[in-house]
Amino acid sequence: MQLTTVKINKPDNVNFILGQSHFIKTVEDIHEAMVTAVPGIRFGLAFCEASGARLIRCSGTDEAMIALATRNAQAIAAGHTFIVFLAEGFYPINVLNAIKAVPEVCRIYCATANSTEVIVAESEQGRGVLGVIDGYSPKGVEAAEDIAWRKDLLRRIGYKLG
Repeated sequence: MQLTTVKINKPDNVNFILGQSHFIKTVEDIHEAMVTAVPGIRFGLAFCEASGARLIRCSGTDEAMIALATRNAQAIAAGHTFIVFLAEGFYPINVLNAIKAVPEVCRIYCATANSTEVIVAESEQGRGVLGVIDGYSPKGVEAAEDIAWRKDLLRRIGYKLG
């Protein structure tokens, strides 16, 4: 078995969700969950089929995000994984629970805009995701001014009241 890392290739301001599923129906069900959760959402989705034709199945509402999802799914190339890219201005927090509620979804590895590497194991049978490296290691513990900044940020962007 060989271990490798696959860097997610994306613009800095684009969020994505990486997960594992178990059935070809995933593509249509995640698509429906996305558009139901946030009407007008712009996204791209790619799913790596693990048996049968073993194709990368794609869907979405934004051609650039579909192409981005497809390229990254090809790079990861691990069976039954899916990746969703959200166009600028859309965030995982708004769709994550809807995706988790899709019956085929087994796990979410990450939901982030950070620089991310996917840890992939490869055997004679194929490839599988072991986990992710999401962002960078901490530099320290927040101080009072850092707490104030965090709380102010959440209120300015509308995620907390007053």
